[in-house]
Amino acid sequence: MSIIEVHGLKKSFGQLEVLRGIDLTVEEGERIAIIGGSGCGKSVFLRCLELLETPNAGQIFIDGEELTAPNVNIDLIRRKMGMVWQKFNLFTHMNVMENLTVAPIKLLGMTKDAAHEKAMSLLAQVGLTSKAEAYPEFLSGGQQQRIAICRSLMMNPKVILFDEPTSALDPTMVGEVLAVIRMLAKQDLTMIIVTHEMNFAREVSTRILFFADGVIYEQGTPAEIFDAPKLPKTVAFIHKQKYFSYEITERAFDLMELQGGIQTFAEKYGLSTRKINRLQLCCEELIYAMLDNACGDDVKISLDITYAEADNSVAIKFSCAGKSYNPLDKDLDELDEENLGAAILHNLAKNYSHQYSDGVNEIKFSLSG
Repeated sequence: MSIIEVHGLKKSFGQLEVLRGIDLTVEEGERIAIIGGSGCGKSVFLRCLELLETPNAGQIFIDGEELTAPNVNIDLIRRKMGMVWQKFNLFTHMNVMENLTVAPIKLLGMTKDAAHEKAMSLLAQVGLTSKAEAYPEFLSGGQQQRIAICRSLMMNPKVILFDEPTSALDPTMVGEVLAVIRMLAKQDLTMIIVTHEMNFAREVSTRILFFADGVIYEQGTPAEIFDAPKLPKTVAFIHKQKYFSYEITERAFDLMELQGGIQTFAEKYGLSTRKINRLQLCCEELIYAMLDNACGDDVKISLDITYAEADNSVAIKFSCAGKSYNPLDKDLDELDEENLGAAILHNLAKNYSHQYSDGVNEIKFSLSG
């Protein structure tokens, strides 16, 4: 049974279109993690689900009721969703017990004794029964976030929305909050979690949504998204890929500019001096090999270097218009001093491939070592 249905959700801030058409169905018991780069609309999407941001277009259904319908009782439908914020948002003038019980007593008609009993039960689950009378200012960030989670559970929500629940915490406190969310996951509670904790998202979720370009760019199981992403921006995000590109349109190109650009790029991401030297040497030898053997008067060469932080790998993609020419069409033992550049490439390039199509050579390889 679907708990949340979203159709054609759009949200803009002035000329900035943040959400460009989100369609999503969340089934009961699903645990969905939303990942993506900064500014991709993850948190805006959660705020739209609670109508804390008013969508420009689209429909939102919560447990079968349309939240976006005119004259609907928004507050009544919102009670079906718990929200856990980055900044905890506890009432500073109330102690922990008062923070937990005020809403269920006033909004659900729960008796004070019943609310107190439920609160103590939840505090026991998160290991904070001793803090029932404490005020937020005397709690650590991790403790405050655990209390905030309990406060959401006090309202018996159908689904809990987590907006980067660990982003405001000291790294030493992140684990305690993630442990609570893992506990909830084992209880089959429906959850939507915006997070930058990739290992946690893989472990706790049943489905991953990758946001980019204002849409759900790619989605799938944790294994599909983290181990075998299909679309380019997902691949780049998961593998933390960084790019360097350079275009050459004349034979008298500025080699020092190119090598300096490679040096700056590689040093920025902590590549070793040895790897930087190998990268520069490969690029130089490949360019001159193609200029000598493939290019005509009209020089069109493009160089793309990809560095993946996830495994510290470097990949090179090289395109050159002109005649078909493969610098490594000979075995290493056939090369002589006149083919020194090819010998260098043989030694430093792995997973090498060459294709020629529509008058363009395309060479791909990764850097050894």
